[in-house]
Amino acid sequence: MKKILKYTVLSALVASVTLQGCKDSYFDDVAKNPNQVTTPTLASLLATSTSKAGVNNYNVASAIVPYVQYTANPAAAGAGDTYQSIDFSGTWDALYFAMADANEMKKMAVAQGSSEYKGVADVLIAYNLIMVNDLWGSAPFSQAFDITTFFPKYDSAQEVYNQSMALVDEAIVELAKTNATIKLAATSDLIYGTTGANERANWLKFAYALKARLLNKVSKTSTYNPTSVLSAVGSSFASNAEDAQMATFSVRNFWAGVAISNASQSLGGWLSEQLIDHLNGTTYGVFDPRIAKITDRTVNNVYIGTVNGAGNRLPGANTVKDECYISVNSPWTSPTSPIFIATYAEMKFIEAEASFTTDKTRSYNAYLAAISANMDKFQVAAADKATYLADVRVSVGVAAFTKDLIFKEKYVSTYLNPEAWNDARRSDYKYKDFTL
Repeated sequence: MKKILKYTVLSALVASVTLQGCKDSYFDDVAKNPNQVTTPTLASLLATSTSKAGVNNYNVASAIVPYVQYTANPAAAGAGDTYQSIDFSGTWDALYFAMADANEMKKMAVAQGSSEYKGVADVLIAYNLIMVNDLWGSAPFSQAFDITTFFPKYDSAQEVYNQSMALVDEAIVELAKTNATIKLAATSDLIYGTTGANERANWLKFAYALKARLLNKVSKTSTYNPTSVLSAVGSSFASNAEDAQMATFSVRNFWAGVAISNASQSLGGWLSEQLIDHLNGTTYGVFDPRIAKITDRTVNNVYIGTVNGAGNRLPGANTVKDECYISVNSPWTSPTSPIFIATYAEMKFIEAEASFTTDKTRSYNAYLAAISANMDKFQVAAADKATYLADVRVSVGVAAFTKDLIFKEKYVSTYLNPEAWNDARRSDYKYKDFTL
């Protein structure tokens, strides 16, 4: 028995020594993931960051669409329709993860001397930060990516706005340079990678588009400067071909996923009566051909929306497609449609708003150009576009032209875009027949 005990203790000691000896080699090697990237490349960070710009456009838009009444809950008294408290912490996380990736790209770009990657990183950080500012106002940023600070302070809403503008201005400086030591990898750029030699220039225009948005966003404050807004617009997109959009998905466009789920009797994707009546002639007396590019007719061959807060109409409720919903047949929400981040049409609407007081003729022409550009983007037939633009309720003439018309038309062009909520708030939700 003593002999057995002696050998047992000896074996335990040997095992203990062996385990301690292999701690730094064997277990460390086992813990290593050969497929995990320890040091990402600029190109890989570009792919991740441009992808997340599209993802977060969808994430934030999903949060705000009931507030601007693009969509409605199929159940009565839905949380979004009735302005209840909703947990958007997942959206918060997604925005900060995206900024963290872009921030790593920026640090690497600085280390490697690439003005193009640095400029793009600034644009993408700013884009996500602007959405944080829009949703929450005050937020951590100045200390957010300091790995030694576990509890970063909240910057005020004004400070976050100023930091967003500083990022955009820095991006403009960097992207104006043409001598970057490392050029953008087109195959990794999911926003402008297909635009060839214009890739860097288009990112620069995107930066100016964000600047125009930021400057126009403060239109109800004493700091609003229409001249600065128009200057930024003039350096931004010159056509639909330069729009910032992301069209690379692991499966399909995220909104198409909503539409497919709806077709399978899942909740979500029902279009609001406010949007449908805005387009079908009920509210404004003019039929907007874009409605056929947004949704499909119901089983009753009409366009009718769901009333926010009331839910689907009986008797079929959401089991019968007698109300309109997000469509896979739309150029906005088909499986292969891009996610539209910022567009030329939006810039023309901003131009119309900024020039309204000082040059009404310019404002009116920009308004008409914006409608035309958006209809082209929606792939509206030329004849239908011409009919709509010729209607006296649309082409009202310079003398009868109002800012309300700008907001009315921009509401359609920003369909499913996070920016729609900023416009709704700036206009005090004064869309015709809009019921809060």
